[in-house]
Amino acid sequence: MKKTLYTASFLALLHLSCTPKKTEKEENKDTNQRPNIVFIMADDHALQAISAYQHPLSEMAPTPNIDRLAENGALFLNNYCTNSLCGPSRATILTGKFSHKNGFRMNGNKFDNTQNTVAKELQHNGYQTAVIGKWHLGNTPTGFDYWDILDDQGHYYNPDFIHNNDTTTTLGYATDIITEKSIDWMKSKTKKDEPFFLMVHHKAPHRNWMPPLRYTNYYDHVDLPLPDSYFPSFDSTQIAAQNQLMTIYNDMYEGYDLKMTLKEGAPELAHDPWHNEFSRMNTEQRAQWDSAYQQKNDAMHQQHLTGKELAVWKGERFLQDYLGTVKAIDDGVGKILDYLEKAGLVENTIVIYTSDQGFYLGENGWFDKRFMYETSFSMPLLIQYPKHIAKGERIEALTQNLDFAETFLDYANVDIPNDFQGLSLRPLLEQTTTPDDFRDALYYHYYDFPAFHMVQKHYGVRTKRYKLIHFYDNIDVWEMYDLKEDPDEHHNIYNNTEYSEIQEQLLSTLDSLQKVYEVTNEEFVTTDSVKVNKDYKMFDKLRGVPIK
Repeated sequence: MKKTLYTASFLALLHLSCTPKKTEKEENKDTNQRPNIVFIMADDHALQAISAYQHPLSEMAPTPNIDRLAENGALFLNNYCTNSLCGPSRATILTGKFSHKNGFRMNGNKFDNTQNTVAKELQHNGYQTAVIGKWHLGNTPTGFDYWDILDDQGHYYNPDFIHNNDTTTTLGYATDIITEKSIDWMKSKTKKDEPFFLMVHHKAPHRNWMPPLRYTNYYDHVDLPLPDSYFPSFDSTQIAAQNQLMTIYNDMYEGYDLKMTLKEGAPELAHDPWHNEFSRMNTEQRAQWDSAYQQKNDAMHQQHLTGKELAVWKGERFLQDYLGTVKAIDDGVGKILDYLEKAGLVENTIVIYTSDQGFYLGENGWFDKRFMYETSFSMPLLIQYPKHIAKGERIEALTQNLDFAETFLDYANVDIPNDFQGLSLRPLLEQTTTPDDFRDALYYHYYDFPAFHMVQKHYGVRTKRYKLIHFYDNIDVWEMYDLKEDPDEHHNIYNNTEYSEIQEQLLSTLDSLQKVYEVTNEEFVTTDSVKVNKDYKMFDKLRGVPIK
């Protein structure tokens, strides 16, 4: 595999040199009623960090460009994933199917790229298709006329991109590069008279949350609120009270995740088990990075923090870095929206912003996702399409990433394949149905155990007010929540006699959904206890805990 080094600016100039003399507005004049589709997806972007959702945290770190989509279109208030993990969510979005149907249940699986996808359907029906950025499905994309994807998970600085089976290291910051590449593709696409489908897939704000150099100190003096549940008190019957390896203050790696140094006055990082992120920087970038972090790391050492004070400091450092990566994404969304306006494409282009799932920003003391609890189960969704979506819509219906493919095909006037399992969101967007008539229950299934953070396998059902979850594999635990009375899900009411009738209804609904979605016994296999214990030891080793 050939590997070369180009700068982002050189690649941009290369694309621009092919731009026709005709103005973009003339080239992009709407002569085709089928809309263009620009699908922008971040990785692990919590809706708490999007100011359109009016969370206290996002009020201190606004996202004005992402908010433009909510102002000019629709904001979904109850949108959820089918499996809260990067690869499985991407597979569901592409196929319109649950993990057990598309075959991609957990990270490390290999996506069957011979199966039908929304990209293939659009491509076969005259759309130009492209995916740029994070792919993370274990193979190369199919159904795309053009693809330029990050190698595996990708890196924040000077990332490797794979295009036509050549790997190229591109100098710069991943979010900015993906944005530039996406705009360049829209400018240089070969068939100006045909609609296009572009998937813009960002790495950020995924672990290890490295902001661009321009934002390394941006939130240092902003009072970023940690959640009230940062030091949680769980119901003893909750699986959350057991040994989940996902707290900010106990399970993050001080060097790799939190950019902490070993001692005052020196840039050497504390615990970093992989050594593969900071080494990506060139000498100039690393010097700027060390300069940005040295003073605040020295101040931390001088305080001699311990216990809860250190835990709070870690939470604040995490939020500063996380939100710095989000700010760069917001910049990129703004550039894409500005390009569409300048090119005369706004009226006939659907623009979507979402994440692959929700994410914990200190709730329960946690980071990461995986759980069917609301914080990681729910995911942001904002859609703009001036021709068909009224400004400022707020949609309360129960929706899922399972519905995205069907929605794109519906608006493209392409028949939705019979084996796709979701519902088009078009009736909601155009107000031809009500939330109650759209869907009354959601199904969820998580498989990735034993794995990072050691969250056990589980599945469940969510209705408008209630949630039922079954954790299984090396355990057998049921949980149930009244989301109206207990929105933070800290009080398990399973087997509470006051809710016995509701519990029976939820069990019946769960059974019905599993039949409708064709869930078989294959999905409930368990893991050998020897492997579980071995993996706990492996994660202790990564954390730097001496192995006995």
